[in-house]
Amino acid sequence: MPATHATPAAGSLDGIRIADFSRVLAGPYATMLLADLGAEVVKVERPMAGDETRSWRPPVDAAGTSTYFLAANRNKRSVTLDLATDEGRDRARTLITDSDVVVENFRPGTMRKLGLGAEDLLAEHPRLVYCAITGFGPDAGADLPGYDLLVQAVGGLMSVTGEPGGEPVKAGVALVDVITGLHASLGILAALRHRDRTGEGQLVEVSLLGSLLSALVNQASGYVAGGVVPGRLGNAHPSIAPYETFTTADRPLALAVGNDRQFAALAAILGRPELAADERFRTNPDRVAHRAELRAALEKELCAESAGHWAAVLPAAGVPAGPVNGIDDAFAYARRLGLPAVVDVAGVPQVANPVHLTATPATYRRPPPELGEHTDEFFHSGKGDGT
Repeated sequence: MPATHATPAAGSLDGIRIADFSRVLAGPYATMLLADLGAEVVKVERPMAGDETRSWRPPVDAAGTSTYFLAANRNKRSVTLDLATDEGRDRARTLITDSDVVVENFRPGTMRKLGLGAEDLLAEHPRLVYCAITGFGPDAGADLPGYDLLVQAVGGLMSVTGEPGGEPVKAGVALVDVITGLHASLGILAALRHRDRTGEGQLVEVSLLGSLLSALVNQASGYVAGGVVPGRLGNAHPSIAPYETFTTADRPLALAVGNDRQFAALAAILGRPELAADERFRTNPDRVAHRAELRAALEKELCAESAGHWAAVLPAAGVPAGPVNGIDDAFAYARRLGLPAVVDVAGVPQVANPVHLTATPATYRRPPPELGEHTDEFFHSGKGDGT
């Protein structure tokens, strides 16, 4: 069952207001994380349609709401503004005047054409932090559409995902959007810290492509520093062995053996201690060079028992191992480990924020809003301050 959390008086970002013009995933995910930490987020949406993810279904929850939208929009208020009209743009400026941060992921130049670009707003509001999220940057790639699948393809991620000789495969979630959202939230926090010290706001720019290239970590470094263009290895690792999935008596088992001590323990548990002294497998580079022979030797023994059996005995011996779970089993696993993976937000089950702070923990104050739910609250109260 989802855990229900009491709301502390204040979060780390209490008093920070974010005018969120972003939609779909990278921007909304970033602003939701900041909202969990106490920021007040006002989500600006198009009248009638709203964020595209409102219509991305199935699946839906019990109330018929897109679960994709629910994934990135809790702790926010929703206002609808038609930015193509003078009234809509005037209301946007009113909102921005009372905000600390602006987040947007329109194509580069769109907000400038509306009179809401970073240069104009920073000149008018020097303390403002303006975060622009793009697909491919503001220059030569400005006109390219920033879809996660496209960036996974052209950014190299698909080239290293999939079976050797097989078709390139995308990650099972919009991983580039998520990583970009994390980078955006990091940039916003750094800019707010700078403003705390100097009183000076700034422009924060994050792109999907740049975020992916950074997130390729060892694969990117192997190319940049070593000139190696990696290919697809399925579930195997280019630099570590055994570090992949193996067949057992019933379902796949992941082994993540990161050093020689762990490999010796694995060999002993499998009843093959001599493998650790075999010149082909003695060190990690040896094992990487003879991955196929190693896999055959290990799988012969692993097939004798179930994945559950190995997942019990191997970790007990210090060998990292676990079954390939479905998402349902993954949440059940987290519960068994005592991790608060699911929370209830006013009756809406949500995946918990994974950042745990002892003094100012994440809070869950509002469920994802209905489209335009708070427009009157902001623009017909005579204050425009949402209070």
